[in-house]
Amino acid sequence: MNVTLSHSLQEEIVSQMQDCFPNEGGGFLLGEIDDDNITIREIVQIENSFEAEEQYHRYAMTPQNWVKMEDTAEEKGLTLVGYYHSHPSSPAIPSKYDRDHALPNFIYIITAVYTGPKCLEQRVWRLREDRSQFDEEELIVEHD
Repeated sequence: MNVTLSHSLQEEIVSQMQDCFPNEGGGFLLGEIDDDNITIREIVQIENSFEAEEQYHRYAMTPQNWVKMEDTAEEKGLTLVGYYHSHPSSPAIPSKYDRDHALPNFIYIITAVYTGPKCLEQRVWRLREDRSQFDEEELIVEHD
């Protein structure tokens, strides 16, 4: 599966994640699904709801965030296709915690942010139906 987003949306994700450093940040991905392609049309940053002392290595949203975002996506004629989050001072590879809390059929854009803060890597993943592991998908960045 290919995941496409504009250069400006990619830059917005990077900027948000750098602003959250040294903690994890994240948000929702709204887009369109066409055959084996997902096109990200909008991103919506959501405040990290994890306890403050755990935010350096954990990111969470509330169930209310999910419900509201599904309604928002529908109102815009888009689909909630996944979410994005950062890994401060860690590679853009899903953790065991990510796998335990992920949903199959969603995509997950992970941005590695290091001291600076500086983004060094951004990758996209999808959890297998049997929840055994993530598979990396191709991230295509289109120039606006």
